[in-house]
Amino acid sequence: MTRSRALPFVVLALVGAAWGMTQPMSKIAVSTGHMPLGLIFWQQVIGAGLLLAITRWRGQGVPMTAPYLRLYLLIALLGTVLPNAASYAAARHLPSGVLSILLSLVPVMAFPIALALGLDRFRWLRLLGLVLGLAGVFLIAAPEANLPDTAQVIWIPIALIASAFYAIEGNVVARWGMLDLTPVQLLTGASVVGAVIAAPLALASGQWITPVPLGAPEGALVAASVLHAFAYTGYVWLVSVYGPVFAVQVSYLVTLFGVGWAMLILGETYATPVWGAMVVMLAGVALVQPRPRAMLAPDAGRGQNAH
Repeated sequence: MTRSRALPFVVLALVGAAWGMTQPMSKIAVSTGHMPLGLIFWQQVIGAGLLLAITRWRGQGVPMTAPYLRLYLLIALLGTVLPNAASYAAARHLPSGVLSILLSLVPVMAFPIALALGLDRFRWLRLLGLVLGLAGVFLIAAPEANLPDTAQVIWIPIALIASAFYAIEGNVVARWGMLDLTPVQLLTGASVVGAVIAAPLALASGQWITPVPLGAPEGALVAASVLHAFAYTGYVWLVSVYGPVFAVQVSYLVTLFGVGWAMLILGETYATPVWGAMVVMLAGVALVQPRPRAMLAPDAGRGQNAH
């Protein structure tokens, strides 16, 4: 394989590895008691700064008139504040690898929403994919999955809240569009609005954090934010150069790398039912993969700190 032909596969792997790394980083970020809203604020600030630099480098701006602000607000709520609050809460109780596997359900959840909005047509194979996704959840919740604490099972539905919001967000973008924005412009604006929303909520709820001195949790938060900005930009580049059909395959790599990084960095191990759940869920994702034109970002990647 020539260097030019290898390039898209190398970038695809790097994007998948970076996005997969954000889940164990999130696990470390909550390890000393940092609460979701404080983490979300700083995540948005770091992400907005990096993405704004990228948009400026590309010679683009971030419009701030009313129609754009309404769109930023919608994406900030559906794609960051609400799902990340659920993700960080669940990350305090569930293994990082399990969270990565559960997040792979976003395309599965997106399918019935797309049907309801008239964005897709019913297909029996996609219904089978939905059934496989549900079967994977039951495998993880089963006693044989040997979660570190059986009480952790109650946090599985909380983790799935994040997947549901990402599924709704993707369908909203597919149905009503992004105005005349590029995905990076949209994510930049949403990050700014997300920070504005999260700041007063964090202060009012007592969840504000000051990320200095920079310990392991704070460093993990910074790393997750930087990795996401890199991964998202790389994904958009893949879509623009090689097309969404190729780029969306990163969804599988995000899950696989997420589990692998959790084992390597956090020393996590999993019982056989958890491995079975991953296989079953990825099979379900393959069957219900949404139409490429509906993609804002790869569904399995959105939850890794996503905005």
